[in-house]
Amino acid sequence: MARSKAETLAWLRTVSGELATATLKRLEETLPWYGDMPPGRRSAVGLVAQAGITSFISWYDDPRSTPWIAADVFGSAPRELLRSVSLQQTLQLIRVVVEVVEERVKDNGDGLREAILLYSREIAFAAADVYARAAEARGLWDARLEALVVDSILSGEPNDELPSRIAALGWHGHGEVCVLVGTTPKMLDVDQLRRTARHVQADVLIGVQGTRLVLVIGRAEPMAAEGDEPRPGGPQLSFLEIAEKLEPGFGPGHLVLGHEVVDLVQASRSARAALAGFAVARAWRNAPRPVLADDLLPERALAGDPLARTTLINRVFRPLADHSSELLTTLWCYLDNGRSLEATARELFVHPNTVRYRLKRVSEVIGYDATGAREAVILQSALILGAIAEPSTPVKRR
Repeated sequence: MARSKAETLAWLRTVSGELATATLKRLEETLPWYGDMPPGRRSAVGLVAQAGITSFISWYDDPRSTPWIAADVFGSAPRELLRSVSLQQTLQLIRVVVEVVEERVKDNGDGLREAILLYSREIAFAAADVYARAAEARGLWDARLEALVVDSILSGEPNDELPSRIAALGWHGHGEVCVLVGTTPKMLDVDQLRRTARHVQADVLIGVQGTRLVLVIGRAEPMAAEGDEPRPGGPQLSFLEIAEKLEPGFGPGHLVLGHEVVDLVQASRSARAALAGFAVARAWRNAPRPVLADDLLPERALAGDPLARTTLINRVFRPLADHSSELLTTLWCYLDNGRSLEATARELFVHPNTVRYRLKRVSEVIGYDATGAREAVILQSALILGAIAEPSTPVKRR
């Protein structure tokens, strides 16, 4: 015999405690993750299940209360529950609750079963909405934290909290790090930059500072993400090659890559070099895109960058001075004579082949080829800065 709605409501209120107990028992039997949870969180999940049953009874009494379902059911859950229970697990929880209630009310007419199905649908949508809002809030929090981390790296100020903040962002990079600085495009596609980075086995931190777009790049292990095809095995790309892949995500203008540093905590050193290079890149008319900050050492030194001056002296002048004054003198003469082998040979009273041999030795010692136009600028700048810094090392003329 079919019950009236008032009788059904009275009966539901009578058996609500029994339904809650049966639901918790079924959760332990069918959902392994529920049994593995700490007691406090398991209790919170149980409260959500009980709230769902209670809210259904209220909704059955007045279906117009539908907009408040999410608040009724999930309002009793502690905030950390959203971080420990996934949306998939929440839907499993809803399914178990619905199954238990359906089994208990199956003899009370089709109308009640249809009401349960309709309510379970609303609950599922409400759960999705709750998780979507949480994900949106988390995304905004992550964006603010990422901006804070990038700003700390660019400022170079010591920050004891930097490692923990980096870990909170889920940084997948390991080992060496470089900083890439360019212009911000009109339509910045952060997701595309991250997808490109994943394709080349890298991770990035992204910061926007007005018209500047800053990427902190670290190598990462291949990740199997939906829609991504992991890059096949083989040698890792250099940071310059990674920067070339990321280049389309920047706006027009110069793109400067800082030097490698050992880890993310030391990234401020690479950032200083990249920012200094970006500020003077226009002074090199044919600068490639991207360009290494170390390839802009002369321009940076002229602009007053102490790191560039020190690098030029330590990388060029001192190794030659320590190795052989003959090589240093030959390089001076070669550059002063407009890179003419014959003029250099006449000044040094040697054969041009001797000049060629010495220039080859210079290249072996410092890694720069003096016969190249751009490298000659770098070498000449290094010699001038070295002579200024170490006046006690005169250049001998022969």
